[in-house]
Amino acid sequence: MFDKIKQLNEFRQKAQQMQNDLSKEVIEVSYKGVVIRISANLELIEFSTTKASDNDIKDAVNRAIKEAQKIASQKMRGQMGDLGLNIPGL
Repeated sequence: MFDKIKQLNEFRQKAQQMQNDLSKEVIEVSYKGVVIRISANLELIEFSTTKASDNDIKDAVNRAIKEAQKIASQKMRGQMGDLGLNIPGL
């Protein structure tokens, strides 16, 4: 039972470390006059535009989010492997 608690605590620590790592990873997307800087844990860092349309802004934000999700997914795969967890689809 103590082994399970120890494993759970270790997993929680790894998850917290992953969040810290993701917050330091910054993605910048430039699209049709819109510049978005976002962390890999999806926190908006910077946003600027030069008279872009609402659709261009929306598209730039969505592109930045997709890039951040890719990076987060790659980091999660590595962390899960380090814990000995092989989860299909990650």
